[in-house]
Amino acid sequence: MRSAALDYWSRVRSGDLGALPAILGLVGLVVLFTALRPETFLSERNIANLFVQAMPVTILAMGLVFVLLLGEIDLSAGVASGVCSAVMAKLIVDAGQPWYVAVLAAVAVGIVIGTAIGWLVAVIRIPSFVVTLALFLGLQGITLRLIGEGGTVPVRDEVIVALANKNMPVWMGWVLALVCAVGYAAIQLRRWQQQRARGLAGRPLELVVAQSVVVALALLFVTYLLSLDRAPSPLITLAGIPWGVPLVGVLLVVCTFVLTRTAYGRHIYAVGGNAEAARRAGINVTRIRMSVFMICSGLAAVSGIVAASRLNSVTPDAGAGNTLLLGVGAAVIGGTSLFGGRGKARDAVLGGLVVAVIANGLGLLGAKAYANYLITGSVLLLAASIDALARRRRAATGR
Repeated sequence: MRSAALDYWSRVRSGDLGALPAILGLVGLVVLFTALRPETFLSERNIANLFVQAMPVTILAMGLVFVLLLGEIDLSAGVASGVCSAVMAKLIVDAGQPWYVAVLAAVAVGIVIGTAIGWLVAVIRIPSFVVTLALFLGLQGITLRLIGEGGTVPVRDEVIVALANKNMPVWMGWVLALVCAVGYAAIQLRRWQQQRARGLAGRPLELVVAQSVVVALALLFVTYLLSLDRAPSPLITLAGIPWGVPLVGVLLVVCTFVLTRTAYGRHIYAVGGNAEAARRAGINVTRIRMSVFMICSGLAAVSGIVAASRLNSVTPDAGAGNTLLLGVGAAVIGGTSLFGGRGKARDAVLGGLVVAVIANGLGLLGAKAYANYLITGSVLLLAASIDALARRRRAATGR
């Protein structure tokens, strides 16, 4: 255990910070806003609001992690989510299609957008900044054409609305939390056992058990808070985990598995670290570049659907404004490097929570809108600065 702690400290000193800055920042923000608004910030109702606020940005940031791992950028991800949500809403309202047809069509539109971006970037070799900037402008015109200037398409489908506005039964939330806790512990222990059987260096068993216990306690504590009745009136009952939270959890597990347990994920890190070396090793760099933009736009579509669920409508400016900036900010704040080659799907969750905590806490304090922009921008700049300094430190120490 001591050797593992010393090894971790050595990696931190050499610039391999991982998610440490995001975790410390999140803890600091929670402590700060709890001290300033002790009666409301950690209330059951506000905790549920925090998770719901963070969902669209977190899902968008997950897709952007794949693009950032290659050192690329997708400036159109936000407005792509708006186009896809508009397609879904129009199919439900105007064409009378069931929710699953509309959702599949929206995700398909997102993948088509990502394919076009990937082809222009990977095959035609136009810089991703230029391509996605052009689509950032063009896709807003498509959303405006679909919905109409000044128009709004209401989203009333019960399944779509439930994502951000309905809760799981309390018993189901506890079952889900227990399954996740046991599953996480089983995966970590099996990984430790396989490393030991193959004679590979790995973490001590005590550390694996301690990490599993911490994750289990965090899951159970959050489930306990969300299982409490948070209704403003004693005449109604409002308790349970929002349905969108398991969706984010499933996407996190899938993205983590793809990036860490598949050859495709290893190829993404290889191309992001050194594209020429990856090409000489036999990796199809063009295919990898195209695919990450497809994944990014596909997840942007899911983000747009969740945002439409939260607002119960889709407007012509859906996905515009600061949506993209918050998505990129969440990924970078969580620990994904802007220089490529470093990052994990969990970074989107950590960064999304940081962004949501800032917006939520400042809202409770009654701060002006400009303060939210200034503070979020400052946090993003700090995260990018830490990333740049850590990269220089890693280069100096040969990591």
